[in-house]
Amino acid sequence: MNLLSTPFDPELSPGARNAVRACLRIQPEEKVTVIADRESIEIAAAIAREVEAVGAPARHFVLEDLTPRPLVDMPAAVLEDLETSRVSIFSVVAQTGELRSRMQMTEVVNRRKIRHAHMVNISRRIMMEGMRADYGAVDALSLRLLDIVRPCREVRAENPAGTRIVASMNPDYKWLKTSGIISENTWGNLPGGEVWTTPGEVNGVFVVDGVVGDYLCAKYGDLGRTPLTLIVKENRLAEAHCANKELEDEFWRYTHTDENSDRVGEFAIGTNIGVRDVIGNILQDEKIPGVHIAFGNPYGDHTGAQWFSSTHIDVVGRKFDIWADERQLMRAGEFLV
Repeated sequence: MNLLSTPFDPELSPGARNAVRACLRIQPEEKVTVIADRESIEIAAAIAREVEAVGAPARHFVLEDLTPRPLVDMPAAVLEDLETSRVSIFSVVAQTGELRSRMQMTEVVNRRKIRHAHMVNISRRIMMEGMRADYGAVDALSLRLLDIVRPCREVRAENPAGTRIVASMNPDYKWLKTSGIISENTWGNLPGGEVWTTPGEVNGVFVVDGVVGDYLCAKYGDLGRTPLTLIVKENRLAEAHCANKELEDEFWRYTHTDENSDRVGEFAIGTNIGVRDVIGNILQDEKIPGVHIAFGNPYGDHTGAQWFSSTHIDVVGRKFDIWADERQLMRAGEFLV
């Protein structure tokens, strides 16, 4: 399937242009790998057209043309092409059990220091909202927050749904930003907008009245009416409770896949000020101004954490108050910095 000959809605172009020019800053001499699937083909076509407009050479891959879905492994042709690229774009709707294949891809991205835009579960709505953000402003806010949180000992967060958590920081772990301005030092999700680290230890209650991540997000959507309550003790998931028992059971099984799947691997503050509320898609929802955490893989190549998990699942809440040590950063979901 040829992306350059695939028709697409021109309304997708502003978000695609933001991705190519503002976020990835692709130059004419840089080789680009574009990875898509059939469900996101129209969005990928808009992106491919913007890459062509820049003048950069590119290879395009549609996963279903290479191998059956869900993926067991990332196709060898994709991994081989990444080895010679400076920039890559992954515009794919995830299917159950494909996290391993994405980790194979990001291993090459990390090793080769590729500027990589990770657009898992991208949608038309995200292209019309989060991908149209002013990424200069998002990046400036993210940098201000990094200056505050990097030296702090702990971050506290509360919200009206009942979240009360304290994250103690490990000074050996790095804080990073994925603000949408993507560098070779760390690949980033698009839409962008967060600062994050691996915490030293998290304790308390996190009420997920937003969304849960990975493939569970598409299955369960906005949890505003049936929140998932998580009890975290010494950085491990101790309890999970929800009126939706199917979600409770599936989330519990996911977070007990391996010995570290129940361990908090990420503590993050969303900074995309162009996003206002949950839409039921983790790719955008985790960038909402507020707090989200993730259980599983700490992306230690970036943060310095010395442990690993084969899984990674984010959980998002709404309308937070946040403090870094004694300084309040947010009130009712609005930044004070």
